[in-house]
Amino acid sequence: MTTAVDQEIVELENEYWRAIRDKDTDAAIRLTEDPCLVSGAQGVRSIDHKAFVEMAKSPAWQLRKFELADTDVRMLTDDVAIIGYTVTEDMVVDGKPLTLKAADTSTWVRRNGRWVCALHSESILGDPFGRR
Repeated sequence: MTTAVDQEIVELENEYWRAIRDKDTDAAIRLTEDPCLVSGAQGVRSIDHKAFVEMAKSPAWQLRKFELADTDVRMLTDDVAIIGYTVTEDMVVDGKPLTLKAADTSTWVRRNGRWVCALHSESILGDPFGRR
């Protein structure tokens, strides 16, 4: 059963992706814990707001479209929620079009009455042993 809070977390995750797509750093910063822990193919990093703004300005990549699917939200406490989903990303990287599918997770915490993302991870879908 989907609750109102579940829907709110899914909408926050979509809002975050829209901020990245639109390069709206103010919106992204408003939704991001300072610092935020991020993990993916490049490893694990703790990214503060200043570093996040610099990353978002990078001309090396641009998110054009995204679609979240198979969202699953769990409330751990009244102020901590986790979400997992698959995402299809339509991007331009180093001037070339790229579409990828990934499995993502985020941890949202409520701070002073508003939700912020404290942890985000992304794993590109494929062979679990890295053979492809």
